[in-house]
Amino acid sequence: MSFAGGCQCGAVRYRAAKAPAEPHLCHCRMCQKAAGNYFMPLGGVMHEDFEITRGEVAYFHSSDIVRRGFCARCGTPLIYETIGGEHVAITLGSLDRPEDVQPIAHSDAYARMPWFEALFSLPNEGAKDATDSGGERYQMIRNTNHQHPDHDTSVWPEEKTA
Repeated sequence: MSFAGGCQCGAVRYRAAKAPAEPHLCHCRMCQKAAGNYFMPLGGVMHEDFEITRGEVAYFHSSDIVRRGFCARCGTPLIYETIGGEHVAITLGSLDRPEDVQPIAHSDAYARMPWFEALFSLPNEGAKDATDSGGERYQMIRNTNHQHPDHDTSVWPEEKTA
């Protein structure tokens, strides 16, 4: 089983030959900034088991020893890498099937938001229950999205047929 993924627009795609090791939620401030979120889910893959299958990853050196890879077109964070290290950490949310890789730990919990545990008790504003699609606005977004599908494609964006 391989683990494929990529950016939101489809310009960059990758494949990992093995499941990401040590999947975790990193709460460090650098990951918060890089993800634009309160944490970043990551998992490691050895370099020999990882390949970019479409496009090119752009990099930002967030420190002297770490670089973060992303899509230069849409900005999706894709990888975290210690320069000269043995593995690359992929962002688990960029996988086509993120549900296949469950985090097993937290890292850098010193920077975790103090109200993190309370997130799970917040009301679900978008839908009344698990079968509700969230209303007309959410349906319009889903029907008109330009996001790459969660699988490899030979051509993207898809060519329009007349």
